[in-house]
Amino acid sequence: MASSREPWLLENGNLKGLSKEIRHGRTAHNMSSSSLRKKSHLTLVSKVPCRKLRQFLANLQEVILGTKLSVLFPAIPLAIVADCYGFARPWVFALSLLGLTPLAERVSFLTEQIAYYTGPTVGGLLNATCGNATELIIAIFALSQRKIDVVKYSLLGSVLSNLLLVLGTSLFCGGIANLRLEQKFDRRQADVNSLLLLLALLCHSLPMLFRMSGASDAVTVDPILQLSRASSIVMLIAYLSYLIFQLFTHRQLFEAQEESDNDENGGGGEEEPGFWSGFIWLVGMTAAISLLSEYVVQTIEDASDSWGISVSFISIILLPIVGNAAEHAGAIIFAFKNKLNISLGVALGSATQTSMFVMDLNFNLLETGSLALSIIVVAFTLQDGTSHYMKGLVLLLLYIVIGACFYVSKTPLNQLSTINSGTKAAIDRIFRA
Repeated sequence: MASSREPWLLENGNLKGLSKEIRHGRTAHNMSSSSLRKKSHLTLVSKVPCRKLRQFLANLQEVILGTKLSVLFPAIPLAIVADCYGFARPWVFALSLLGLTPLAERVSFLTEQIAYYTGPTVGGLLNATCGNATELIIAIFALSQRKIDVVKYSLLGSVLSNLLLVLGTSLFCGGIANLRLEQKFDRRQADVNSLLLLLALLCHSLPMLFRMSGASDAVTVDPILQLSRASSIVMLIAYLSYLIFQLFTHRQLFEAQEESDNDENGGGGEEEPGFWSGFIWLVGMTAAISLLSEYVVQTIEDASDSWGISVSFISIILLPIVGNAAEHAGAIIFAFKNKLNISLGVALGSATQTSMFVMDLNFNLLETGSLALSIIVVAFTLQDGTSHYMKGLVLLLLYIVIGACFYVSKTPLNQLSTINSGTKAAIDRIFRA
């Protein structure tokens, strides 16, 4: 059989070989994704005589079949075939979205496997980097094709879906499932994320307010560009400080509590082939995400025309839901189990990372207003450290209203239409280089 020191061997979806320090350093994102993992039976694989082949098949089975979302993996080759043989573009778009769902969950799984060798600090940094890999890759491809509106809408949708859809559904389902129990959570983590979200909101609002208060676009273009750069520097400093706060000085506030500590520590020795196999799988999964993301960006306008749905609605509602489906489902599952700290860690952590580190600063009044109201409502919702289903219902209704607003919005996708001249020139210089 495969070596017991390999971290691929799971027991009911939980890592067996992790040391106590690493297991107790797992973040809410790791825990939420692990709720969708399942035990892989290696009975047939263990009978393969060749050791190298046996290890490869064991890894292949664990990576592909070790998740409850494995039924969606066939969508990946189907999307490639549909693109190569000229199928209708909306079909390529839909199949690519379905294929991205299990890939996003597997990236989370693989980063946790690599953390087995790198330790909790480097593993935490890797998880923070790959936590929103799907949205980031889609944004890069959309930017390369000058579809700036898709970038802006998808990142805004990621924040809104985490704050309202994921958190709202978690609080609502957790409240319904635990009607006779008072649901409580650690306010300290929620307070830190709420403060950072309010700081991000200020940095996003100031350029728009400055533009609205100016005499003309010709007068305000350069000052707005300088203000946006200053705001970006402030947000970057705040995000780096947040990483230090989360991974070093106050790591205990963000560590997810294990469901059980019954697993015995395996042989914690490091084995280099295991690290490299995990790294190779991670590169392969990232390449698959890149390919499907390119399909999504190329076909999003065709899907919009065919389905009669605006690009803004697809980018704000559909793309974020698919990209984070595994973490979203895991957060809701833990809310059912009355583990709200994990659910809040997923929703608030992803929203904070996207708003502070990834999002564009050039939004109009409707988009900024939606973001502002969402952050303020969530901050009020979490201020007392308790939860019930009514709080979740209000967040869900707010998400439905915002979704309806962008659904009826039929503004055409006008590439670079809202980018000021300085930003447009900078983007052109990047892609000419």
